[in-house]
Amino acid sequence: MKIGTLDLENEILLVAEIGNNHEGNYELAEKLIQAAAKAGANAIKFQTIVPERLVSPKEGDRIKQLERFKLSYEQFEKLSRVAKNENVIFLSTPFDIESVQFLNTLVPAFKIASGDNNFFPMIRAIAETGKPIILSTGLADFSQIKKTKEFIEELWHQKGIHQNLAVLHCVVSYPTPPSEANLLAIRELQKLNLTVGYSDHTIGIEAAILAVALGARIIEKHFTLDKNYSDFHDHKISINPIEFAQLSKKIKETTNLLGDGVKRLQDAEKKLVEKARRSIVTKHDLAQGSIVRWEDLNWVRPAVGLLPGEEEKVVGKKLKRRLSVGEPILLSDVE
Repeated sequence: MKIGTLDLENEILLVAEIGNNHEGNYELAEKLIQAAAKAGANAIKFQTIVPERLVSPKEGDRIKQLERFKLSYEQFEKLSRVAKNENVIFLSTPFDIESVQFLNTLVPAFKIASGDNNFFPMIRAIAETGKPIILSTGLADFSQIKKTKEFIEELWHQKGIHQNLAVLHCVVSYPTPPSEANLLAIRELQKLNLTVGYSDHTIGIEAAILAVALGARIIEKHFTLDKNYSDFHDHKISINPIEFAQLSKKIKETTNLLGDGVKRLQDAEKKLVEKARRSIVTKHDLAQGSIVRWEDLNWVRPAVGLLPGEEEKVVGKKLKRRLSVGEPILLSDVE
């Protein structure tokens, strides 16, 4: 699966989830992009929210907060250019169908939030763009995610769209208690035969690193410049630039340690094969013309002759020459 130019088969997509940590301040949003890029993010992600299309008008306080934190479409366009200049992928989660159409010109892939993984009218609009989809799986069980997967894939099939879907294990709790992170759910999601990732709401970076070890190819982590920037809750569960750089480094180290999963002789082992393996040698002196018996054999390092398991090639055969104790028995030594 590719997101932009990044191939998830070869590299982990590390997403700095800026979300609403800009608090409606455009200049802060720019700084967050720049800091995330410097800290090692492959992508940055915002949330494109039009309050009246997300929250009931009866939720007055919530509407007011969302209005304070809102960025305009024009500002998102400018931020996408900032991201391009910083060489990071620009992503933003839409929360209404109209915003899907707006973001379609800016993003290489669409992220669907956990709260909307059953919002099928918007999922349809996203799928019809023909772009890759990253689906968060919080608030849902396996059967619900399978239903959404099938909905997307069937629509793509009908439209003749050949595209990729990724699912992110996610627990919608801010922060997520370690006892409920349930990282092994990544293995269950892999049964869907999709790219699997992890949207992390735990405190710290350990869960994200473990997720990579379990096979996550996308890691999304909330990002802030300062956890004490304001009373806005999301800052507290986010990681700062220093921690994000540590996460980026640890993910690279983990990926390097994991390798490609193919069991084979490693380059570092090749020079040790002869020293560590055994060969068949004589247990005592053997005269020319004698018949080699099993009782005449010993197996010692280094592996300079016949290997264990090849005894039948010499047992019962007549020796062409005298062999001294500990000498390898070669095929050329027997008739």
